[in-house]
Amino acid sequence: MQFEAISIERLSHRFLSRNRPPTTALTGVSCDFPAGKVTSIVGPSGCGKSTLLLILRGLMEASEGKVQFLYRDGSGNRRAGDPPRMATVWQSFNLLPWRTVLDNVAFGLELEGVSAGERHARAAEAIKSVELAGFEKHYPSQLSGGMKQRVGLARGLVMSPDILFLDEPFGALDAQTRLYLQEQLSTVVERSGKTVILITHSIEEAIFLGDHVAVMTARPGRIARTLDVDLPRPRGIDTQNNKRFGELFTEIYGLLRDEVRKSMLN
Repeated sequence: MQFEAISIERLSHRFLSRNRPPTTALTGVSCDFPAGKVTSIVGPSGCGKSTLLLILRGLMEASEGKVQFLYRDGSGNRRAGDPPRMATVWQSFNLLPWRTVLDNVAFGLELEGVSAGERHARAAEAIKSVELAGFEKHYPSQLSGGMKQRVGLARGLVMSPDILFLDEPFGALDAQTRLYLQEQLSTVVERSGKTVILITHSIEEAIFLGDHVAVMTARPGRIARTLDVDLPRPRGIDTQNNKRFGELFTEIYGLLRDEVRKSMLN
């Protein structure tokens, strides 16, 4: 069967506390994330973006609703199935300081029992894909922030995931490094054809990397609207000069403006 989409239906989540009333992070979220596309999720701080990612990733169970991984079988019928292979790149680098770049990238394969020769060959190829060839024997303390994040991206790609989750992957980086890595990530994703779900606070990043942008409301979060990013690929620095880029930015910011104000009052 061919993986076709992640589908979420009426998803809600509440955080319980002994000392205060429950906090509703998500309410009635329904959305499809199509295979082979990049879906960017933007919304105000605290709207439940990362909670949604954790639920989709299978690291948290929703209070209500369901997540389905949909496949198309040989007869053309659509049906739910087991989760495909998934990997996550987090904002924090989470590199093991006592392991080299090569061994950090190969760590997931090692946990899966892949032989040393195969995992090192695959790790070297992933490192090359993020333009870090020559740094295989370096340790995290010898790398810049941008290089560490590229190691994190290589560590996700080496697992050959069907779905790649990106949780604010460039949030801790300076503006110039962030712009460069956005271009690099766009190229890597376009070549791989993977399904990508990107969590970001940046409207520009959501548009630049995304095929679709899902705009969330203030807490309790729900999907206010999903917009198609009808910009040509491949994308580069000139993409932001495209008239349509500016139109999408204005439309998304218009949807977010009141939601940001609400989040500041919560």
